[in-house]
Amino acid sequence: MPHTQINQDDINKAVWSACDTFRGTVDPSIYKDFILTMLFLKYISDVHQDKVDELAKEYGGEPELIAAMMESQSFKIPTGSTFWDLYESRFEAGNGSRIDKALHAIEEANGTKLKGVFQDISFNTDKLGDEKSKNDILRHLLEDFGKEALSLRPSRVGSLDVIGNAYEYLIKHFAAGSGKSAGEFYTPPEVSDLLSIILEPQQGDTICDPACGSGSLLMKCGKQIQKNLGGSKQYALFGQEAIGSTWSLAKMNMFLHGEDNHRIEWGDTIRNPKLQDTEGGLLHFDVVTANPPFSLDKWGHEDAESDHFGRFRRGVPPKTKGDYAFISHMIETLKPHTGRMGVVVPHGVLFRASSEGKIRKQLIDENLLDTVIGLPEKLFFGTGIPAAILLFKKQKDDKKVLFIDASREFKSGKNQNVLTSDNIQKIVDTYKARETTDKYSYLATLEEIAENDYNLNIPRYVDTFEEEAEIDLMAVRSERLALQTELAELEAEMAGYLKELGYES
Repeated sequence: MPHTQINQDDINKAVWSACDTFRGTVDPSIYKDFILTMLFLKYISDVHQDKVDELAKEYGGEPELIAAMMESQSFKIPTGSTFWDLYESRFEAGNGSRIDKALHAIEEANGTKLKGVFQDISFNTDKLGDEKSKNDILRHLLEDFGKEALSLRPSRVGSLDVIGNAYEYLIKHFAAGSGKSAGEFYTPPEVSDLLSIILEPQQGDTICDPACGSGSLLMKCGKQIQKNLGGSKQYALFGQEAIGSTWSLAKMNMFLHGEDNHRIEWGDTIRNPKLQDTEGGLLHFDVVTANPPFSLDKWGHEDAESDHFGRFRRGVPPKTKGDYAFISHMIETLKPHTGRMGVVVPHGVLFRASSEGKIRKQLIDENLLDTVIGLPEKLFFGTGIPAAILLFKKQKDDKKVLFIDASREFKSGKNQNVLTSDNIQKIVDTYKARETTDKYSYLATLEEIAENDYNLNIPRYVDTFEEEAEIDLMAVRSERLALQTELAELEAEMAGYLKELGYES
């Protein structure tokens, strides 16, 4: 049966409408995991079936031969565990346990690639109601994903990164609906694009995101290398994520995008960094980048003083704001010569005093800070506050810091602002030129920053003040006199009309 080429908007709408099965019954923070996991299962099942059909057509449909050839595929789905196997049984009792069984069979069949990915999700849960309610909800879900609009066969998808785009679309909408909790792991795609371009990941680089969320920022860095080097995958991706279901999402994302050379750990990066070398020290990377949760409360202050990795030797961040905990961790994981880093932070990081001020001073005095980029407000879900990007380098060519004020460069949306490709290009070009430009950037010396008490607030360096146009007072006076004359003439004319009508004053 021929398959018409897919349209990304149609697939996004079809996946989002599948959420209607849960709305009003289950909280979005719960059902997002079911939707994203079902999308994963549907996609790999359609890819699997497309290949089976292709081989059957080519080799005459010999089941044993086809089964043997399918063993060489990059991922495996055991017999009876595809989406379509579950779909065919959807009217029978036990949908929840059947889906769980299929997921765990797929996990087992693919070894370390999917190890532990589905341990945090169960479709056979009381959160979906009693047995009958649960079975009905899951039957509707299977039917939603079984529609032709959600056929994700490669013969229909073509070269579109339909699954990556659909994941991004869903996560964005879950973030919009769930506020901060979802926003903690969702970085707007244009911000990920900007970071991946500016950090210039190279072939052979090791790239790390210590607060990786769904892994989108890591994969954007990988795509930059592929784009610049004709598809080369000679790089390695590393990440750590504290939330179990989000870690699973990152693993699924890597699997779907064929990013086999990755290591994504589950755990709290500050309290328990798991990306360690064989001797128990922190691994070091060429590129480190993250959008950590803004001003995280209860980040691990109580153990920071005795941190045996020495990450807080420049000072311990305040108890209720973990921004500099992540910055300190990231700095300590940079390679000594090639290490470069980009981190998204709230503006308070630029100027707050006390312990944060001391850490900031130390980082600047060590000439690690390279660039400060001010972003527009309302870019991030869950918060309307403007953010900034801090770029650090282990080896700099000068003793200066570039300030870029991109806060007014955006396209206004209904609820969120976005950076356009032109906005991004302007930031990148300014970053590369590394010079002062009128009302947009300023290249400051370390001495100037010290004179400002190590305050990095961007308006201290980039003057965006627009002078008001000079008013010609004589022209205004002449215009006023002319209006007064015209008004007097109108008054006289009106008085004449009133007199004719017999209304004399």
